[in-house]
Amino acid sequence: MTIPDFRLSRDPFGRLLLGIGDRVYDTIAPVRSFPISAPDQGIALVGADGTELVWINSLTDLPQATRRLLEEELASREFMPEIHRIRQVSSFATPSRWQVETDRGATVLLLKAEEDIRRLSAVSLLIADAHGVQYLIRDVPSLDKTSRRLLDHFL
Repeated sequence: MTIPDFRLSRDPFGRLLLGIGDRVYDTIAPVRSFPISAPDQGIALVGADGTELVWINSLTDLPQATRRLLEEELASREFMPEIHRIRQVSSFATPSRWQVETDRGATVLLLKAEEDIRRLSAVSLLIADAHGVQYLIRDVPSLDKTSRRLLDHFL
């Protein structure tokens, strides 16, 4: 359901509040429909029971303050570092430790099995480490030569 007239704010505890007309919903969550392929499009604000309260076609359609609140809430709920470089792998057999550079800094991940690398598209991969963290490689061809060579051993 698309409702163009809604308000977002935070309560004193930092929780997101949704106002529609004179009704206020205090337990809402933003949910991306396409978190990887179109993260700024198709966002639902859902209530505590999972009911969609508001559909947002695009974040760019929102006023700046509302957009900022929504982006902050989404960032606090989602954690998917994007791998920019693979520096080293401990072994070409699994399990193996990978030293990587991400958009959130350098880290080490443990790849339990080759099945933990999922192809999302012709150029995108999702890697699940042993701790349940999902790492995204948005564009494999854009990785440096060393990173692609190390990754090829697991694909």
